[in-house]
Amino acid sequence: MEKVLITGGAGFIGRFVTDELLRRGHHVRVLDALIPQVHGEGASRPDALNPEAEFIQGDVRDRDAVGRALQGMDSVIHLAAEVGVGQSMYEVERYTSTNDVGTAVLFEKLIDNPVRRVVTASSMSIYGEGLYKDADGGMVQDAERVGIRDGLKQWDPVDAQGRPLTPVATPEWKQPNLASIYALNKYVQERTTHIMTAPYGIEGVCLRLFNVFGPGQALSNPYTGVLAIFASRYLNGQAPMIFEDGEQRRDFVHVSDVARAFAEALSLPQAAGGTFNIGSGNDRSVTEVARELGRAMGRNALEPQIVGKARIGDIRHCFCDTTLAAETLGFTAQTDFREGLAELAEWVASQTAVDRVEQARAELDKRGLVA
Repeated sequence: MEKVLITGGAGFIGRFVTDELLRRGHHVRVLDALIPQVHGEGASRPDALNPEAEFIQGDVRDRDAVGRALQGMDSVIHLAAEVGVGQSMYEVERYTSTNDVGTAVLFEKLIDNPVRRVVTASSMSIYGEGLYKDADGGMVQDAERVGIRDGLKQWDPVDAQGRPLTPVATPEWKQPNLASIYALNKYVQERTTHIMTAPYGIEGVCLRLFNVFGPGQALSNPYTGVLAIFASRYLNGQAPMIFEDGEQRRDFVHVSDVARAFAEALSLPQAAGGTFNIGSGNDRSVTEVARELGRAMGRNALEPQIVGKARIGDIRHCFCDTTLAAETLGFTAQTDFREGLAELAEWVASQTAVDRVEQARAELDKRGLVA
């Protein structure tokens, strides 16, 4: 048994990780600020957080709170972060303070309170555009889109000769291309983890999460995962809003699989020092996913609304090469996508949600972040 601190452990992913670690016989302590955008105003310990876990309400930037939370711990899973590409492009100080400064505070406190291992949640967003193949069969790591702002609506990247590029699964060796403040934050968290662990005798692991979904996401947060946003719209009798032409492709992985990945990354000796993609290995268009969720929720008549505009900072295609996680962690996603959607739809049916999607879109429009 290990004593594990989970920062941000009262959130969507954190609650599932907490359950998984408790099932494996570990002691879990959660540190979470319970920010209003996720938990609502004046929130207290969430009912959905496993009662067997210790809970400390505190901000990861608060040195005293972090110091208290680390006392007696054997390892750390670092999930605490502000999440959302679009919002990060105008709430720059808030995102950078929580994500980067909060991570810095954690590792400063770890100097005096070292643990065996730290596993940090990173994101597929650090890749920017995923990996592509050109017409000659060569791999393209630095694909970029042109013509978005000037009205040409060239959604898909092309090569220097203007030829189409074909998206392929993105492996960990693909170079980062930081297209948003959120992506920059997550990359800083990664590098901080690897830089600050070995010199102090700590093992560091980073997991690059792809699009995580499942029951328990904050349905009233318009900057959460795309499936939760779509579910909130359907629940309120509104069609989901999809940017661009809806053909952008992503990898959706169930939160229970992600929780298993964190548990394995925490325990396996061979994971130390590694950075791993965590996804399903299957790619789907955003429109396809929206329609499947609509069917699962009995909202077939609500056809997704294709906006025909792009959010600055978004990317076109990125989906997961799962090879390294399978070979090193023995991790493969087990939850069938449609079964996961059915579970999500059943949970959503018992919830209420404030639809703030139009408000979030207006914030982006006002700042010129939609083209």
